[in-house]
Amino acid sequence: MSEKIFTNVNLIQENELFYGTLVVKDGLIHAMDQGKSQVKSAEDCNGAYLGPGLIELHTDNLERHIQPRPAVNWPLNHALKAHDTELSACGITTVFDAMRVGSIPNGKSRASKYARSLADSILEMKVSNMLKISHFIHLRAEVCSETLIEELDSFSPSDQIGIVSLMDHTPGQRQFRDLDKLRAYTMGKNTMSEADFQEHIKHLRYLNEKNAQAHEAAVVAAAHRFGSVLASHDDTSIAHVEISAKHGVKIGEFPTTLEAAHTCQKHNIAVMMGAPNLIRGGSHSGNIAAHELAEKDLLNILSSDYVPSSLLSATILLAQLWGNLPRAMTTVTSKPAHATGLSDRGILKLGARADFIMFKIWQNIPSLLGTWSKGHRVA
Repeated sequence: MSEKIFTNVNLIQENELFYGTLVVKDGLIHAMDQGKSQVKSAEDCNGAYLGPGLIELHTDNLERHIQPRPAVNWPLNHALKAHDTELSACGITTVFDAMRVGSIPNGKSRASKYARSLADSILEMKVSNMLKISHFIHLRAEVCSETLIEELDSFSPSDQIGIVSLMDHTPGQRQFRDLDKLRAYTMGKNTMSEADFQEHIKHLRYLNEKNAQAHEAAVVAAAHRFGSVLASHDDTSIAHVEISAKHGVKIGEFPTTLEAAHTCQKHNIAVMMGAPNLIRGGSHSGNIAAHELAEKDLLNILSSDYVPSSLLSATILLAQLWGNLPRAMTTVTSKPAHATGLSDRGILKLGARADFIMFKIWQNIPSLLGTWSKGHRVA
């Protein structure tokens, strides 16, 4: 690969901004110099910001492409390609694609198994160099599901599973403590009657009593077997987090209360919150607002969750809240990289992967100018 020079740019490092020039060679960051380059072939970036490519640890976006409308199943390779293209256009250069293991009833039917087939598509397209950005697998393990163990057993350490998360969506606790909000969400999404909804809740609680404890232990064992980082989802109480800590959890996904976030900090569990939560000013499930945790220095990582474009936008809002753009950028770059053991990206340094983005900011709204993965422009 020929050398590429980007100059007249504000480089975003972990602790500072500095004006200068970035040189890329053979897919890696080759040099960073202060000041404007005089090399004629250098690309003049007109004072834009240049930071590491965004790292997304938990996104449901791929599921949206797989089923763009209820009961409409899109071919997996087509869905994956569209998802990959969308993420690159949002500045994301590394993604942990979240997929459910453990089918669960939706009130009228059972959600289908899809994770093994989807993982096969991801691995095949990676080998064939059909994807613009880096993809890893994130298994969202529904501990109450009767099919969970069967589905977990279809995976092995060769599947490049980066994260395994413990999920429990039993009504009345964690994310769905507020049954009124759950009622509005579930009945609207699945066209349920009140009687259907009550039967749905009854069955999910039965599954929890029957499966949750044994399946939770099985998920922890599977994460160790795969060599994956373990995450917990929607921890609400001190007790929840204490259990997560005993399991070896490293990432607390969307803790729902202040006390849960404080306890995560106590146990060195990185707190991840949703970028949509930050942009909207609160949780759509009625749980703690991301900005409250940010104001108390309890927010470590942002995730786009269900809106890929929210990741960079929320970072700029966080920079405004903290008065510190480099610090805000770490929540979507170096901190998620560190949490998942990726030492080759997430920071502008010599020898790192040349995964980076360029953008400008207008009235606290980012305008993405380009995305580069291993030195190749992908958006």
